[in-house]
Amino acid sequence: MTILQKLTFYTKENCLLCEEAFQLVEMFAHEYPIEIEAVDIYKDEVLLEQYHLLIPVVKMKNKELVGPDVTIENIANMVQEACS
Repeated sequence: MTILQKLTFYTKENCLLCEEAFQLVEMFAHEYPIEIEAVDIYKDEVLLEQYHLLIPVVKMKNKELVGPDVTIENIANMVQEACS
């Protein structure tokens, strides 16, 4: 049995950058045992304050990719490391 690794994707509605980044994250869900949890920061005041200007944010284990760091290369490295 494969253990799924949790990937948290912080987003908000009507965010083009978030939509593009989520598509990148979804690509890896087909190749690696990851479970994606999309979290709308507007549904939690603490998250809104923390990530308002930073989204999209991808978090996995103790690593976090923020805004312009959410690239296919960085996501690949994060997922590969978490799943190895």
